[in-house]
Amino acid sequence: MERGLWCRNSGAGGLKTVQLQGKVIVVTGAGQGIGEAGAIELAAHGAAVGCVDLSGENADRTADAIVKAGGKGMGLCADVTDYAAVEAAVTKTAEAFGSLSGAFNCAGYIGDTANITKCSEENWSRVIEVNLTGTFLSMKAQMLAMEDGGGSILNVASGAGLVGVPGRPGYVASKHAVIGLTRAGALEGASQNIRVNAICPGSVRTPMHEAVTRKDPEVEAQWAAAHPLGRIAEPVELGQCARWLLSDEASFITGAAVPVDGGYTAQ
Repeated sequence: MERGLWCRNSGAGGLKTVQLQGKVIVVTGAGQGIGEAGAIELAAHGAAVGCVDLSGENADRTADAIVKAGGKGMGLCADVTDYAAVEAAVTKTAEAFGSLSGAFNCAGYIGDTANITKCSEENWSRVIEVNLTGTFLSMKAQMLAMEDGGGSILNVASGAGLVGVPGRPGYVASKHAVIGLTRAGALEGASQNIRVNAICPGSVRTPMHEAVTRKDPEVEAQWAAAHPLGRIAEPVELGQCARWLLSDEASFITGAAVPVDGGYTAQ
């Protein structure tokens, strides 16, 4: 496999709606969790989707699910911390489906649980590299591709980017920074009709979430109870919000950090 790029193309077919008809959208972290659910949701409503993931196998699986449902999808293997790989994924998506008009940046890494005094430099650096630098590099390639035609970029921040959470300093810092980066991008992109927003999930039932709860099953109940709605979100609920924010129905929204957290940050 050539480093940073691997792809599979797809066909077209039936849709739930045409809300995103004609949109070409790249989704990073599309191999699982919010990214996977988001890619499938976007395709089901008319978008052609470049499914980008560090795992080519997982990217392909998501693209295959889109194709089997009658949509347009392409699997692409890229490390979001490698600009050349991210740029190549954007280029391949545009070559297959047309000019890029949207992006959903979901690639992320939670890191180890450790207070500031116990957090290793390696853990800190890796979380910042994936969550912040990876989002920056993805946005850079995406905004360059949208310079002529405009578009919409949606970053995944976190409820932890709006409040303080103990035990994960790198994650909290990186998600606060993603919100700042989102707002900077919104101001810089406005003159080219590029909208940039972020969603801030609470706890979501993803592989990242399950990796934590497997180690301590009591955490599941604790996290559910921390949300006023009393439960953990399903990935598709984030995908549905993303679908609207990436559509023309949200055409006057930019620079926003939207909580999708069951009321967690309203407390």
